[in-house]
Amino acid sequence: MDTLQAGDKVPAFTAKDQDGNSITLADYKGKKLIVFFYPKASTPGCTAEACNLRDNYQELKAKGYNLLGVSADSQRRQTNFKNKYEFPFPLLADEDKTVINAFGVWGRKKFMGREYDGIHRKTFIIDENGVVERVIDKVKTKDHAAQILEG
Repeated sequence: MDTLQAGDKVPAFTAKDQDGNSITLADYKGKKLIVFFYPKASTPGCTAEACNLRDNYQELKAKGYNLLGVSADSQRRQTNFKNKYEFPFPLLADEDKTVINAFGVWGRKKFMGREYDGIHRKTFIIDENGVVERVIDKVKTKDHAAQILEG
């Protein structure tokens, strides 16, 4: 797994959001961006993480951040996730793993003694020029906004 690190330029990407709109890295040029990757929509940890970001969304916006959630879920699943929890930010349905691979968050995982390939829960803080400022590897799902803001 070749994950982007602080100082790396984020490769250009295009992916569909939950409504089928094309979202590109260029859409955020000149803006600070938080890209958070989560394994699967509507699972307990992913729901806790996304809801924590939703609940602190105004504070994150006040600091100049835009948010983008990414998983390999289908557009329909992302739409249901967004609507059920009323997320004010887009969720990318990255089924072909274009964005996931660009950031290098797909790889071997272990869970309850089982090994498999999947998305590693990571968050990338990106500056106005598309450069990674910080990577959060150990995401605290219930307190993620505080992790972002304390950096």
